[in-house]
Amino acid sequence: MEKWVALVLLLVFWKIREGFGVKAEEVTYDGRSLIIDGQRKILFSGSIHYPRSTPQMWPDLIAKAKQGGLDVIQTYVFWNLHEPQPGMYDFRGRYDLVGFIKEIQAQGLYICLRIGPFIQSEWKYGGFPFWLHDVPGIVYRTDNESFKFYMQNFTTKIVNMMKEEGLYASQGGPIILSQIENEYQNIQKAFGTAGSQYVQWAAKMAVGLNTGVPWVMCKQTDAPDPVINTCNGMRCGETFTGPNSPNKPALWTENWTSFYQVYGGLPYIRSAEDIAFHVTLFIARNGSYVNYYMYHGGTNFGRTASAYVITGYYDQAPLDEYGLLRQPKWGHLKQLHEVIKSCSTTLLQGVQRNFSLGQLQEGYVFEEEKGECVAFLKNNDRDNKVTVQFRNRSYELLPRSISILPDCQNVAFNTANVNTTSNRRIISPKQNFSSLDDWKQFQDVIPYFDNTSLRSDSLLEQMNTTKDKSDYLWYTLRFEYNLSCRKPTLSVQSAAHVAHAFINNTYIGGEHGNHDVKSFTLELPVTVNQGTNNLSILSAMVGLPDSGAFLERRFAGLISVELQCSEQESLNLTNSTWGYQVGLLGEQLQVYKKQNNSDIGWSQLGNIMEQLLIWYKTTFDTPEGDDPVVLDLSSMGKGEAWVNEQSIGRYWILFHDSKGNPSQSLYHVPRSFLKDTGNVLVLVEEGGGNPLGISLDTVSVIDLQQNFSKLTLPSSS
Repeated sequence: MEKWVALVLLLVFWKIREGFGVKAEEVTYDGRSLIIDGQRKILFSGSIHYPRSTPQMWPDLIAKAKQGGLDVIQTYVFWNLHEPQPGMYDFRGRYDLVGFIKEIQAQGLYICLRIGPFIQSEWKYGGFPFWLHDVPGIVYRTDNESFKFYMQNFTTKIVNMMKEEGLYASQGGPIILSQIENEYQNIQKAFGTAGSQYVQWAAKMAVGLNTGVPWVMCKQTDAPDPVINTCNGMRCGETFTGPNSPNKPALWTENWTSFYQVYGGLPYIRSAEDIAFHVTLFIARNGSYVNYYMYHGGTNFGRTASAYVITGYYDQAPLDEYGLLRQPKWGHLKQLHEVIKSCSTTLLQGVQRNFSLGQLQEGYVFEEEKGECVAFLKNNDRDNKVTVQFRNRSYELLPRSISILPDCQNVAFNTANVNTTSNRRIISPKQNFSSLDDWKQFQDVIPYFDNTSLRSDSLLEQMNTTKDKSDYLWYTLRFEYNLSCRKPTLSVQSAAHVAHAFINNTYIGGEHGNHDVKSFTLELPVTVNQGTNNLSILSAMVGLPDSGAFLERRFAGLISVELQCSEQESLNLTNSTWGYQVGLLGEQLQVYKKQNNSDIGWSQLGNIMEQLLIWYKTTFDTPEGDDPVVLDLSSMGKGEAWVNEQSIGRYWILFHDSKGNPSQSLYHVPRSFLKDTGNVLVLVEEGGGNPLGISLDTVSVIDLQQNFSKLTLPSSS
């Protein structure tokens, strides 16, 4: 009887949904494309990650994506945001995955949901919550029962959430694709047969969740049926070996519109022409789904960026970090999408053939029985334009370009012929903080060994000690010195990212590594006392690692510490008894939170040039208008910033690129973080920064063809 009641209720539910216009769509595929409600589709998609923007920004970002000719929004699901502790879930605010998907649905677009739950994405720990590290016997991303238990548990949690909200296309929702795992083949060999068994298990587990839509595995040539293997990269029209079955379509899940940027690195500028060339080539070679990674990169708020990755993410995407159009990239791709869609029926139903048009030239033609025809004429010569003959007509092809002929006669688009006007970013200062009276400060404390409660007879691994609660770990030591020289050299080898050393409460110097090295050495002459001395070393991580085999075994922190007088005379401190403090005192006190300020000894600004490990605080009013708001921190050194208790991310101004400039100096403050007046800015500065040089700015863009002589342009970037 209970089964019949449940069945009746289910039928009533579906009738109600139908009454409100919710129509279930069947999503399948064949060797040519995804098939939605019986119709083959060429789909253009863009990655927009919900936690890298704000709910207030989502509608505009999605609207601009739709206006740019996209059909699909693609996003990862961020496990460490949603399950910060086992069984404790958070889907509020910027983490509102369901709200994000419903906004996409409201604007008439589809979703590709990349559950992972390993995502990499230049996101700390590849998206894994750090508590996984403490599960006994766990080995990530292999045929390990503990890992598979938690991976399946989270994947099932997300799938069930989507089902409960009716968000799969099979329920009338916008989700047409899901992804399990992420670029696993990059590390699969490290696990041997256990890696292959894990791939089989992951696919079976995902398919068994019965979402009613296809699953994909990116960069996974052995993806088990019915999971579709897809391509990631910049040149999938050239590099993709194809689906591993003739019954699967060619899908491109990551077409990198730029590349992530690291501290000390330059931005990667990928031209609109190059992106258009490779998208067109992929379509000409029977591709049917192209996702731009990223279409909007956004901001790595808080401490979410992975090792050495800057706070701004894919700022060179078609929509920049703030959601403004980056031209000509956005407009050129919009035109390409329009042309492809105008002839998509023939592309999907016609017979494809390709042929040579010259030594570096070739053509692709799609023809239907009724006579409809689409042609792609490609010139692979990077330096010279050429004239080719096609169907008794001459066509001039620009260097390294493809011309699209939707009727096999007239050129509607050439990938190298950009008609969209370029634009330029304008930075408008709105407020400076140059008065000493604007600021208050709080001096952090250098801990001694006697102040610590956590002790060990060895140098502890940093990540396992901090548990991702802080970038910082203090290593402290009280030692007896009786070597002959008065000024030995302190030698510290570190597998973290930054080290600052203090002897007897005096700062002696610091050093840092970079994205491309695994360790660095700090070597400094020091003055020590004969007898008892106190050594305090602040070790800092600028993000957790995000990828690689055996991520759970990764080592960070100090490797060795030694005082050297000469090759024959040294004092090895590595295996001494060390005391530890996780985080800075200001972090423990949460000085960036308003309710804690009454208990904190804020004072007037002191001698800025001599300040180390200092917290600064000021207030400001919100600039008028709707333009994005940024803080120019180019006068600062290294640290983190909060506005109204919300972290806008790490900054590292002192780490210059090869041109002598900081990799990032403007830091986004979403308007939803702000109130009209009395906004509170708090920064923690490791040393070398001057808060009097900070400014509050707004960002806009202007077409380069506008008459600049009529405008006052404060600055640009």
